[in-house]
Amino acid sequence: MHINADFTKRVVLHADEIDWIASPMAGVDRRPLDRIGGEVARATTIVRFAPGSAFSAHTHGGGEEYIVLDGVFQDEMGDFPEGSYVRNPPTSRHTPASAPGCTIFVKLWQFDPEDREEVHVDLNTVDVTPDPARPGISARLLYAGYGEEVRLEHWAPGTEVCLDAPGGAELLLIDGTAQESGDALKRRSWLRVPPGGAIDATAGPDGATVWIKTGHLTRISVPEVAAG
Repeated sequence: MHINADFTKRVVLHADEIDWIASPMAGVDRRPLDRIGGEVARATTIVRFAPGSAFSAHTHGGGEEYIVLDGVFQDEMGDFPEGSYVRNPPTSRHTPASAPGCTIFVKLWQFDPEDREEVHVDLNTVDVTPDPARPGISARLLYAGYGEEVRLEHWAPGTEVCLDAPGGAELLLIDGTAQESGDALKRRSWLRVPPGGAIDATAGPDGATVWIKTGHLTRISVPEVAAG
């Protein structure tokens, strides 16, 4: 399966407007954003767990990165409420579930194979600091390594945001609104900018909170079963 698999092209999707697709596990549905492969795939997805649902235990050969958008995501490492940002590196293993139900934004098979750093951050309480070089923007670095950076940014109302992306960029709008290159972004809009592109945005009247990942799109690897 190939969905938005041409990484030389800019993509904008409004996740709340995409139809849900049932997964192999009862009560777990998905909205694909990009994907290369079948059930084992390099993928970026919105996943919804119905109350009481669970996914089979599995190992993340290529790593897993997710944000809890609502509800509470659960596994052997604990409960992760709305606003949790988690990186489970390659070789990590867990059994995902949700007793109350939840929705997550999740990226699979997108780590450097040597990366072993775990990250758990509460985006609701993490401190962001004003960026002196970018008026109207406060940010917090969530992860940096292997050529990529991940940040949480708060854009003040009306702030103009210009960000070159030599290694590509990806943005999830968590809250608020923004305009980007003629597209109106809203809560749960997803933007992918190819290597050599740029983010050219203006925050809406209530500002915007965004998750941004940069530098990672020059290395597109997929699991062998997906590639075959």
